[in-house]
Formats: sequence, structure tokens, C-alpha cells
Amino acid sequence: MRSGLEPHGPSCARRLRESGAERGRSIGEIAHSIHTHCSVSRLRSQRLARGLTLVDVAEQLRGLVSEQDGAPRVTVEQLRLWETGKHRPLRSTVLVLAAFYACSPSDLDLDDTRAVEGIVLQLRPPHTPRTEQYSVPDLSERVPAAAGSLADRVDVVRRAVDRTLASATVTPTQLDHIEEMVLWASQEYVSTPPTLMLSRLLDLLAEVQGLAASRQPAAVQVRLSELTAIISTLTADALMKLGDLARSRSWYGTARTAADDSGNVELRARVRAQAAMLPFYYGPITSAVSLCREARVISSRVRASATHAFAAAAEARALAKLGAHTEAEEALRYAAKAFEHFGGDSSNDAFAFPERRYLLYKSGTLTALGHTREARVVQEEALALYRDKSGIDPALLRLEAAICFARDRSPDEACQLAGTTFLRMDPAHRTPIVEERAREVVEVLPPAIRTGRAARELLEIIELPPGRM
Repeated sequence: MRSGLEPHGPSCARRLRESGAERGRSIGEIAHSIHTHCSVSRLRSQRLARGLTLVDVAEQLRGLVSEQDGAPRVTVEQLRLWETGKHRPLRSTVLVLAAFYACSPSDLDLDDTRAVEGIVLQLRPPHTPRTEQYSVPDLSERVPAAAGSLADRVDVVRRAVDRTLASATVTPTQLDHIEEMVLWASQEYVSTPPTLMLSRLLDLLAEVQGLAASRQPAAVQVRLSELTAIISTLTADALMKLGDLARSRSWYGTARTAADDSGNVELRARVRAQAAMLPFYYGPITSAVSLCREARVISSRVRASATHAFAAAAEARALAKLGAHTEAEEALRYAAKAFEHFGGDSSNDAFAFPERRYLLYKSGTLTALGHTREARVVQEEALALYRDKSGIDPALLRLEAAICFARDRSPDEACQLAGTTFLRMDPAHRTPIVEERAREVVEVLPPAIRTGRAARELLEIIELPPGRM
């Protein structure tokens, strides 16, 4: 802390943190601003830059080192004394603090220490190669769970992934294990709420990064890049469902980098087709069309594939939403042939393309085109296949059925079906995508009916907090 100046209160640091985040500044830059402006120690500025309380840090630090022999015992009072400069932490504790805050000891004004090998090695996760010299930044990237909020973890892990892709000795057993875990996560993703799934994906990706800590033989690196692409795509999709568009876009970029690094043609195409979902729901819709077409071109070498059929169906739906009716109908016919050639699959994971998902995309296309009678038939077929499934897809089908009612000027039936669908959903699945689709039911009604009782009741249901439903 600078002498002669009274430290500012937490509210000042909060304003600097929020302002810095809006401007896209890094945590380190925000911490420096808080240190210089608020006249607090560098150690305290690191905590305030993350929006953490002393209690938060003490609890998370204790959790981080709870199983380590000889690890420092951290209390709220100790943290307060360290932050005010009244006491100085031991050398081993400095390393733990630096790892926790993802910085170096010098960033904490505690750089006159040397590494204590015992503590350092115990903090390393499984599969991390032992090195002769400890590097604090490396350790910080391997313990993202201690970085504070889930949003902080999202950014920390993605940056670590990007760095590893730019640089990546693993046994076959380790690879087989991680591939099994990725397959399990892909299966769980279909029905697990996105917030819960996001935390699991970040933990899994941290393990993959532990395996890829150094550049691997080509065959191994290909498999690690494929796994990274798959997990990154699911992470991006979960963030999209939660409405975190900027982070979702960044993670889709990471997924494309990993897929291209793997050289797997099918995966390169699939990541692009999945990435098209972001502009499909949030715009610009022309970007969704472009990504789907790019995916279809890449996957055209193997037309009898899930990805080629998926890309074609997604392109048809995007064109229909864009209002390009002739192109959309042509694309829908092509998608039907592509799916027939592929034959569908019976897998139940996020990267499968079974008949029920094909019908979901076909329903979206027909609904956007205004072919309500055909759309209802497809929706009934799809919902019969989704009978024992949970998640967002069945709800989207029912909301599309409600949109068809609205287009056919049956406002009461449309709003009642949409409201019932929304109320019956698990609150954890009521993401911004579902909310916007439910609002679309009102938007397609004739203007004179949008202020009617049925429409007002539906909007009230959508706006109610989950606990009030």
C-alpha cells in the first residue's frame, strides 16, 4: 500500500472491477488499477479484482491445500494481516497465494521467496510431468477451480487451452480413460442442465490439459486435440444456452482451432455446424447459413455421415428463418436425402444425429416457412421419439407447435400450450433460448391480439422467477 494515503472502500474497487470488465481488461490489469487508485496492497487488489471476500478466499484456499501434508493453515484474520502488511506469509504460503490468484509472487509484492519443493509437488494434479524448476503461472492454470466464480474459470481454462494448442508422455490407458470420460460427458450433456454441465466440462478439460502439458507424439496429439475440440464445443453450447454470448463465441473459436489441429475432417465440419447455432438463435442469421454451408462442403467427402446430414438440416432451418423460402425448401429436400443416405443412428450423445434430432430441425424449418400442417405432423413424430427424454429439445418442439397455432390464428391454444410447456420444464433448463422461443409465440400473433388476455398471461409466466412457478 502507498504510504500516507487512506485505502478506499470496497465499493470503489467494485466500480473499477465492473468498468474494467466492460472494457475487456484482464484480471491483472484490473488488479493494478485497484492497487494504484484505491491505495490498497497488491495482495488485496488481486482479491478485490475477482470480487471475492476474505471468507471466500480463506475457504477456497483451505479446500485447495486440505489434503497436502505441511500445507499452510489460512484464516480470515491471517489474510487480513497479510493484506495490510502487518504480517508476512511464509515462503510456502506465498506460492500457494500466487497459484490461487494465477500470478507471480512479484504481482503480490512478495517476490523475495524461493520455491518450497515439497508443497509445490503436492499441489500438482495427476499426470502432470515433474519438472526441475517450479513455475507459478503454470500451477495457476492447473487449478482453475480456485479462481473464484464460474465465469472466471471459463476464461482461465479457455486461455490455457489456447496456449496448449499452440505448443502439446501419455499412456494408452490414460487416453482410453479420458475418452471414456468425454463420451460419458457427451451423453450426460443431452439431459443435464447447462450450468451443472459447464462445471463438469471445465473439470474434464483441465484433466485433458494435464495430459497435454507438453507436446506429444503426433498420434497422441491428434487424439488430445479431438478431445479438446469436443469438450470445447460442448462448453460453447452450454454458454450459448445460458446467454453468455461473448464467451460462447470465444469457446467456439477454440473448438475450431482444436478440430483443425486434429486434422479430423468430420470433426472440423461438426464444430462449424454446431457453431452455427449461436448466430441462428442470436444473429446474424447469415453467419449461421455460412457456417452450415462450410460444414457441408467440408463433410461432403463422406456424405453418408451424421455430420453431413446435420449440416444440411441446420442449413435448411437457418435459410427458413432468414426468409429465403425457395432456398430453404431446396435445402430441406437435400437434407432429407442426406439423412436417408446416412440412415440415422441410435446413439444418445450430444454429437449423435438420430431421427428425433433430424425431425427437430425439420420442424424448425417447416414452422419458419409457415407450413403449419406439415410441421405438426413432424412435431408429433419427433415427440413420440422423445417420449422418455428430458432436456431442451422436447420443449422446443412443443413451443414450435404453439407457434404453428399462433400462425393459424388460434391464440388461446398457442399461449396455453406455450405456458404449460414453460411451467413443466425443470427451472434449470429454462434458459434464454427457451424464453425467446416462448416469446416468439406472442410475436407471431396478429398485432391486435398480442395485448389480449392469453398473450399477457403467457408473458407473465415467462417473466416469473423460477421459484414463483
